[in-house]
Amino acid sequence: QVQLVESGGGLVQAGDSLRLSCLVSGRTLSSYKMGWFRQAPGKEREFVAAINRGGGTYHADSVKGRFIISRDNPKNTVYLQMNSLKPEDTAVYYCAASNEFGIVTSAARYDYWGQGTQVTVSS
Repeated sequence: QVQLVESGGGLVQAGDSLRLSCLVSGRTLSSYKMGWFRQAPGKEREFVAAINRGGGTYHADSVKGRFIISRDNPKNTVYLQMNSLKPEDTAVYYCAASNEFGIVTSAARYDYWGQGTQVTVSS
């Protein structure tokens, strides 16, 4: 059984940085395309960033230039470096794994999910 566990969330001020981590267990990270999503109260889950098996990345326009997704296959860990945080980045952030190929931005095409980690950005 594949398990994903996020960590690194917290309360920060606007302009600060955070790094989220997602530890994958049960199968090697290199088997999956990985993504980060977020969900703010009252809103739908939103794509943030994805990284494919070869390391190619894709970021949503709302975070491009501020957030960076990366993966460390030997550590079975995916990261989301978040810089220049804004109050509108406040949400629960989820890590997800997909068996598909290519860039996948739809939550429905991800097969495994973590429990989420809260990120709160104060103004």
